Amino acid sequence: MRHTVGVSLTAVGAFFLGIALMFRLVVPGQLIKFPLNEDTVTRLAGTNLSYFNTTQLTELTGVSVEAINTTSGDVAAGTASTAVWDGFTAVNDETNHQAISYSSDRLAFNRRTGQLVNCCGASVGSDTSVHFSGLGDVWPIGVQKQTYQVFNTTLNKAVPATYDGTASIDGENTYKFVQTVSNDQFATQAVPGSLVGIPSQPSLTLPEVLTATNTYYVDPTTGAPVDVIETQSVTLQYNGAPKLVLLQGTLSETPASVSSAVSTAKGYDDEITAVQDIVPIVALLVGLVLVVLGILLISRRDEEEEEYEDEDAVPSEV
Repeated sequence: MRHTVGVSLTAVGAFFLGIALMFRLVVPGQLIKFPLNEDTVTRLAGTNLSYFNTTQLTELTGVSVEAINTTSGDVAAGTASTAVWDGFTAVNDETNHQAISYSSDRLAFNRRTGQLVNCCGASVGSDTSVHFSGLGDVWPIGVQKQTYQVFNTTLNKAVPATYDGTASIDGENTYKFVQTVSNDQFATQAVPGSLVGIPSQPSLTLPEVLTATNTYYVDPTTGAPVDVIETQSVTLQYNGAPKLVLLQGTLSETPASVSSAVSTAKGYDDEITAVQDIVPIVALLVGLVLVVLGILLISRRDEEEEEYEDEDAVPSEV
């Protein structure tokens, strides 16, 4: 009986050791992924911004601005390895109670690495010819302290975001990354010469140029940005000099938006920790205890059998 129990305990212990190994090496890759059914709203706000009002044909300054970004996952378009998220951003002048701009994008990306892929109708606005590379809405699960290429939907190309240390955001430890864009042309616009101070030319086509510093605070476990600060200057230039400010100022995530992002990240952090660490450790400890008990019972049984054999081998006295 003891031998049977020992064998059974050893077998069950080996099973738990296998569970520990699977949860450490295999299961995380299958379970820990960015969701297909993403549904989030992020708000950024800023004061003292400037922008060109296309209706009034004048530059407005000192305005308060809010940018509302809605991200929705297209579950039907996603797969086990690829997520597809649709984003829509509305930028509003809160001072004068009017819209500034609307933009949209559709990003497809690897559900673990965050790397953008060119499939599934990915686009910036209605432009499906854009070649996507680098990261999009999210960073890799298990972020490293290194430079990442992050896709900029204004330039339609990836731009380096450099690791710049750690920071505590609402009590959450984050990695800080800074992306810098310096005087990079991304389009052209035809405008009346009088609008840009060149009345001698009835019309001229000027380069549209972006200068920006985008700061991302990223949860290192989930790869989710929990705070974003965007400082941007979009201008029309003539002979290398700005002639018209289209948008200029700094937008930061609102405290409520940051709090929501941190809360979501912490929830996912706990789930990832449970799958990657707690379950494997518990299974390992249980497995080791059962294997040791099983081996001890089997060894004890073998020792008793040897003792019985030795006793049988001793000749009886006459």
